Amino acid sequence: MRNLKGNFVSALLLLFAIAICFLSALKFLSMQKKEAIFPSRGLTSRKMLSSYFPELKKTWGDTDVYLYEGQEKGGNLLILGGAHANEPAGFMSAVLLIENIQVSTGKIIIVPRANNSGFTHSQPQEGNPQRYSLESPWGRRHFRHGSRLTNPVHQWPDPSIYINPAGQKLSGADSRNLNRCYPGKKTGSLTEKIASGIMELIKKEKIDLALDLHEAAPEYPVINAIVFHENSADLAALALMELQIEGFEFRLEASPLNLRGLSHREWGDHAQIMAILLESANASHGRLKGKTSPALIVEGKDKNYTKAAKLGRLFVPYDEDGIPLKLRVARHLAAVKSILSNLEELYPEKRIEIKNMPSSSELKKVGIGPFLNPPN
Repeated sequence: MRNLKGNFVSALLLLFAIAICFLSALKFLSMQKKEAIFPSRGLTSRKMLSSYFPELKKTWGDTDVYLYEGQEKGGNLLILGGAHANEPAGFMSAVLLIENIQVSTGKIIIVPRANNSGFTHSQPQEGNPQRYSLESPWGRRHFRHGSRLTNPVHQWPDPSIYINPAGQKLSGADSRNLNRCYPGKKTGSLTEKIASGIMELIKKEKIDLALDLHEAAPEYPVINAIVFHENSADLAALALMELQIEGFEFRLEASPLNLRGLSHREWGDHAQIMAILLESANASHGRLKGKTSPALIVEGKDKNYTKAAKLGRLFVPYDEDGIPLKLRVARHLAAVKSILSNLEELYPEKRIEIKNMPSSSELKKVGIGPFLNPPN
């Protein structure tokens, strides 16, 4: 009788364990599903990155590319979001552009999930949420909060030391960091192939200017920054002055010659285009934060960072109001607007004109949700 009871309890525990594994597997697999983006009527065409680099086809490195082309010829701009999928301001800025803009002059190409694989998992040992959500007039929209790196399921194992295509020695994990893998390697790892695909896009679309949208921790020195390749120095300096007049504090950071594999360095050197990376301050990205939650990602409020600011440990102002996502996106879009207005000033033949771009003042006032489109 005891054996029967013991076997029954064991069977129940086994079924319970199987159920937990099944539900956990469903939740894990749900991270591989992309949230829909609903482009504006200004969309000219939509492609995949594999259209430029076929080796990415049917891999987790393939990703959506949105093209907006005006009737008048002008400059060609690439905007990259989601190189690091745990930096939501870059991704959300790209989404807002995709869902709102029309282009009358020139061409804008937007890649919102530059490292698509990074959106399919979460940063290990961080306890990060899988998603965050934003209210819109059409209901709640959910977005993935992924990882800085390519999913190890898609690229494994990491080497002990990674020598990137530009020849620099880095930690093994950086072999899965897209922003250390430029200019890419056509026969290399998945991440190196993604970098190669972006370089091919730049070449085939005759890009004049490329912007890479990022975030960093408030305690990181290169923050709220315009990081520029030397061939973009005049453009970055003029944009900075305009942004400061508008009330945005940015700092200029020259792309270091001795740091290789980064977008702003290798795009400028290898593709010989103007290249700029933008950094905003994200408390959910830092090491001093408390619990990472969807609220921290969206609202940007953290008591630890408020205390750290009072102790002078941060490189940006930080108070009880935090640094919300809507402000970080407003900063990115204000910088994009300023860079484009000064691009026209310096190079009239590369003029790019955008309509319906959300303004920074409106974003700060009403938030991101009102600028999101209804489901098709």
